[in-house]
This record gives sequence, structure tokens and C-alpha cells, in this order.
Amino acid sequence: MALNRRKFLEKSAVTGAGVTLAGSVGAPAAQAAENRKKPVKRYSLTVMGTTDLHGHVFNWDYFKDAEYKDSAGNAQGLARISTLVNQIRKERGRQNTLLLDAGDTIQGTPLTYYYAKVDPITAKGGPVHPMAAAMNAIGYDAVALGNHEFNYGIETLRKFEQQCRFPLLGANAVDAKTLKPAFPPYFVKEFCVQGAPPVKVAVLGLTNPGIAIWDKAYVQGKLAFPGLEEQAAKWVPKLKSMGADVVIVSAHSGSSGTSSYGDQLPYIENSAALVAQQVPDIDAVLVGHAHVEIPELKVTNAKSGKTVVLSEPLAYAERLSLFDIELTFAKGRWSVESVSSKVLNSNTVADDPKITKLLKDDHDVVVAYVNQVVGTATETLTTVEARYKDAPIIDLITKVQEDVVKAALASTEYASLPVIAQASPFSRTSEIPAGEVTIRDLSSLYVYDNTLVAKLLTGAQIRAYLEYSAQYFVQTAADAVVDVEKLTNAANRPDYNYDYVSGLSYEIDIAQAAGARIKNLTYNGAALDDAQQFVFAVNNYRANGGGAFPHVASATELWSESTEIRTRIAEWVTAKGVLDPKDFASVDWKLTRNGTPVF
Repeated sequence: MALNRRKFLEKSAVTGAGVTLAGSVGAPAAQAAENRKKPVKRYSLTVMGTTDLHGHVFNWDYFKDAEYKDSAGNAQGLARISTLVNQIRKERGRQNTLLLDAGDTIQGTPLTYYYAKVDPITAKGGPVHPMAAAMNAIGYDAVALGNHEFNYGIETLRKFEQQCRFPLLGANAVDAKTLKPAFPPYFVKEFCVQGAPPVKVAVLGLTNPGIAIWDKAYVQGKLAFPGLEEQAAKWVPKLKSMGADVVIVSAHSGSSGTSSYGDQLPYIENSAALVAQQVPDIDAVLVGHAHVEIPELKVTNAKSGKTVVLSEPLAYAERLSLFDIELTFAKGRWSVESVSSKVLNSNTVADDPKITKLLKDDHDVVVAYVNQVVGTATETLTTVEARYKDAPIIDLITKVQEDVVKAALASTEYASLPVIAQASPFSRTSEIPAGEVTIRDLSSLYVYDNTLVAKLLTGAQIRAYLEYSAQYFVQTAADAVVDVEKLTNAANRPDYNYDYVSGLSYEIDIAQAAGARIKNLTYNGAALDDAQQFVFAVNNYRANGGGAFPHVASATELWSESTEIRTRIAEWVTAKGVLDPKDFASVDWKLTRNGTPVF
């Protein structure tokens, strides 16, 4: 499919409304001649930023069918952010402000899923995406592309782009053949100052190289995603040569300098701080992707010695980053004098009624959709202990994946091979209650829009896969007290990078060092044969290398589909009518210490 490039060069310069700035009071005539200088002209620019909104318009938990609440008292949603933005614009003057976002906008809640898949924006005469409607109404100036923008394919992303009244920036999202930008690399806005030239502000947008892995099925052969540092080094000098007085980077990339995909790509996943350190002439960086709160991080540029200020607001519209940039005018040009940043908490304000009114109908439609009853559960299933005990609720996922893949390969040469499956304990609070089961109950179990892939692996490769997964547990001596709150997430590994594997039986000996923990690994009651071939039912994130699990990314792909695993679970439960653990649950693994079960 041809990728139509926005004519960003003609449209990127936007002139802001005029603002009068009073200079310093003139020196009295009696003062010495050397003090009779023109007052220094100053300008104060305020840049506001959000990131990783993930479809959160309202402070609403679609999975619980209730207002969102957490133990920290956070609030979520663009309706709250809109109120904060209105306050800042009133205080500082709208003509002195810029509003940006660092990506991951159109995926993450049943709201965004509904308008991508159930009532898709790509359909003829289809709806306007609620995130486009909200962000247009709030008045965003520019948004960087996030990796999750690509989860529904390029067609959905392009339609969303058409519906936005602001550019989607991605200097390192390039056409795979021409290597030219497939999206606008930058955005420029001029701020008028009485009695002085305008202040020209350039915003460079950078996205995540991991898209090439995580959404390989959609982007391979169409788009490429080179590293943030090299692209910033290419574009920042161009922006300065165009007369940019201030350069801001909006980067969908964390600040840690690490990558979850190991060495599968030659580009770093979380490189925002490296961009600030390596590329001169950047004044501020709005950071995204990592879902951490960074009110202010100062990085020294290695070449210029200049301090660059970074800020990352908490995801889901829980925070708004605020950059205060002070400029002075001397010798015919504007110079940045200082930059500081902080975050504002969206729990301090109420929803903006304008946004509530605008999107209430969209919200109500999705609430009705997720509350549809699709079956009945014979008992309550929960993920509360799923990190350290083989939980039936996770077995439901693997059972569905096994059944779907078996059916898909039934008429192929691989039909006789055993099918095993992986799944992760994504949430610690998911629950399918006894009684009526709704779409939202099942959606809360599988919060990501992952799809299913079948890969061909050997017994030896599966063993290595399990050993890698078992690194998730903290090494715990046989005589030590077990605290389940300290038992998992070794080396900060997230829950979604710990996998169950169904169809096998094994123990994880947490008294042993990582790499030597998988014990008594069997298939069909016999020790696993390293040469045995298996069909591995795996989600696309893992299949493409997410989490850097061994062998799976390079393994032969036998089959894949675009239907979400979440949808397959709902179909499975709907077809059964009754959700009974005897149809899917089995104890495949357990934690031990020197052979003695931990639980």
C-alpha cells in the first residue's frame, strides 16, 4: 500500500497570536552612561505535555464498570487534562503555550478497541476516533507517534491521522524503500513578540525502533524505524538552520538507556536521555513509552556542556508535564536562558464538561458493549496468585490458544504435532466472577491487543525458553521465609515477561541460580525429548521478540492471524456457554526449593 506523505514542509510553520511583553524599566537619566542600555526583551514560553494516553478519555475503568480508583488516589483521562490545560492557558496566555504528546494514543482501552475493530473508523462513513475528537477539542499542537499507534495496522493509523487537526510526528518512521519520512518529522510554531522578531519553536517527533519487532506483521517491507539518536543528529541541525530559537523533542522512548528486545535491533528502545546527551541544541525533551513519572531530569550534553531538561508525565493522563522556558533577546536573536519542568496531577481537578459532553455518547456505547453477557462461570477465577501459582484463569488463555491453533493447522502437514501454548499473568487484579460472565470480565484478563502466532520449536528450545522465563523469580534459599511480595520481578522484570507454558509438566526450583531452575520437565509423562518438535501457540508480541525470549523470534512461523486473543477468548466462552475449570485447568508447573514445593 502506498504511504501518502503529508505535505508537512508547507504546513509546518504556524504563527501564534500576538503578545505584548513589557521590557525592563529604563534606567533613570541621572545614571551613568554605561547603564543607559535598552531594556532586555524577555519571553516566557510554557510547553505542556502528555504521553501514553492509551485511550483514556474519562476517569473510568471499563473492566470494573466503575470510576477508576487506585491506592495512590490517581485520576485518569483527557477530560481532567483538559481542565489543567485550560488553567495553564488562562494563567500564561494561550498565545504563550504549546501542547504536545509523546505517543501511544489509539490503543489501550475497550474504547479504543471498539472504534478500531467493532465500529471501525476505517469503515465508509465510519465514526471519528474519540481520541482524535478529544485531542482536537483540547487543542493539541503536535503528537509524536507511539509504538502502539501501529497495533491496528497502517490503514487505521492513517485514518486517525486524517481525523486529527494536528500533525503526527515521526522523524525516524521512514519509508522502507526510499528511507524518506513517512510522517512529518517536525512541527514549527512562531510566537509573536511586540517590538522583536517572533520566537520560532521547533518540535521534533521521534518514535520507538521496537515497532519493527512488535508490529512486524504490519510494517515489514513498508516502514523502517532507525535509531532516535542518529535521526535527532540529522534533524536538529536542520531545524536550527531554519531559524529555530527553541528545539523541543517529543520522544516515544524512555530515559533508561535499556532495551527489552536485547540485541535483536541495533537501536536502543529507551534512548531519550541519550538523545539529550549526544545531540547538541536540544532545549527540552518530552519523554514517553516507559510509564514512569519524571518531573524533571537534567542531562548534560556531551558536546556543548549545556543542560537539557527532560520530563515524563505519568501514563493514562494521570499527569501533565509543564516546561517553563525563559528566553532573552540580544544581538538580533533569541536565546534560551533557562528551562525547568514539573508535573501537575490530574486528580486535583474535575473533568472538563466540554469533553464530557463531546464524548459521552461514544463512552456509553462502549460501556454497553463490554457489559454484554457471553456465558456463565461455575466458580470465581482470579489472577491474585497467578504470578507464583499455576492459576486456572491463565490456563483458560492457553487452552483457547491451543484450540485455535489446532483448528487452524488441522489440514496442514503440522496437524500431527503436539500444540503447547504460552500466556502471562498480565494483571494482578483480574477476576471472572461466578455467575454471569461479560466481555469486560474477559477483556480484563487479556488487556493487550495481542494476536496469535504458531511457531515451530524443539524440546531443547522450549527448555531454554522456560529457563529464561524462570529468571522472573528472586533466588530464595531453601530455609528462607517466603514473602510473595518479594518473590517475583527479579531484575525489575515485569509480570508480562513471565510465561506459563501449557501441555508440559515442570518445576521451577527458585533455590537455584537463574539458568538452572527447570526441573523434572516432562511431556506425556516422559522426560522431554530435546529433538521433539512442538507447535508453539504464542502471542505476536512474544513471537516478534518482545521480552527477548530465546529462539521464538527466529523460529519458523507456521500460521498467524489478525484477530485479537481477547476476542478468541470471548468466542470460546460464548460457544461453551458455561465456563467450568474442568474444561481447561491443569496444574502444569509449581515452584520448589531443592525439590520441596514452596506452596
